[in-house]
Amino acid sequence: MTAPVFVVEEVPAGPEFVLDGPEGRHAVSVKRLNPGEELVLTDGRGRWAEAVVKSAEGKDRLVVSLSEVSEEAEPAVRITVVQALPKGDRGEVAVETMTETGVDAIVPWQASRCITQWRGDRGAKSLAKWRATARESGKQSRRVRFPEVAEALSTKQVAALLAEADLAMVLHEDRDAASEALATAPLPESGSVVLVVGPEGGVSPEELAAFAQAGARPHRLGRSVLRTSTAGTAATAVLLARTGRWS
Repeated sequence: MTAPVFVVEEVPAGPEFVLDGPEGRHAVSVKRLNPGEELVLTDGRGRWAEAVVKSAEGKDRLVVSLSEVSEEAEPAVRITVVQALPKGDRGEVAVETMTETGVDAIVPWQASRCITQWRGDRGAKSLAKWRATARESGKQSRRVRFPEVAEALSTKQVAALLAEADLAMVLHEDRDAASEALATAPLPESGSVVLVVGPEGGVSPEELAAFAQAGARPHRLGRSVLRTSTAGTAATAVLLARTGRWS
C-alpha cells in the first residue's frame, strides 16, 4: 500500500520534522504509525517530501526524518469542472469523486435551475465543506496537488471563464443538441479545458446561448443520462485518459 499523505502549511527542508496539531493526532492516534513506517508530507500545492517515522510523542506529535523536497509539475492540460449545485450532500460527493479521479479545479455554479441556493452564511458553510472535502479526498487518494475549489460563480461569470479557456465544453444529454461526443472531441496538447456540468433540471436555453457565445460547444458523454453529481467525475475520467494522464 502506498504511504499515507499528511498536509502541512509548508513542506520542511528537514532533516527532521515534528508533525503535530490535527494532522499529528491523525497520524498518531488514528493511523497509529510506528517507527520505520513511511509517509508523505505535502502542502497540497505540488510540493512534497517522503518521510520515515522516528518516534511518536503523546497523542498528537510524530517525529519524522525527511528526504529531499520534490515538486510535482503542473499538468500540461489543466481540467476545470464547473459544477452546478446539486441537492443535499451530493455536492460533496461530486467534489470527492472528482478529486479522487484527478480534476485540477472545481467551480461551483449557481445555475438558474438549481434547487440549492448558496446565500449568506449557508453559502459560506457549503463552500467550506466543498474545500474540506477536496482536501481530505486529496489526501485519501494520495495526491500532492489538490484541486482548487473556487467561489461560486454566476452564469455571466462562468461565461467569462469559458471565454478564456483553450477548450470550453458543456455536457448535454440531448444527442440532437450535442452531436459531438466527449470521447472523440479534439483536445489541446496544452492549456486549459473547462467543462460545464448542469443541474438535474438541465442547462437552460438562455445559459446554453450565453455559453455558446463564449465559445463553449455542447458535448455528450454517452447513451445514459448521469446525475449532475456523477457526470463531472465520468467526464474527468474520459479527459484524463485522453490527455495521457492515466497512461
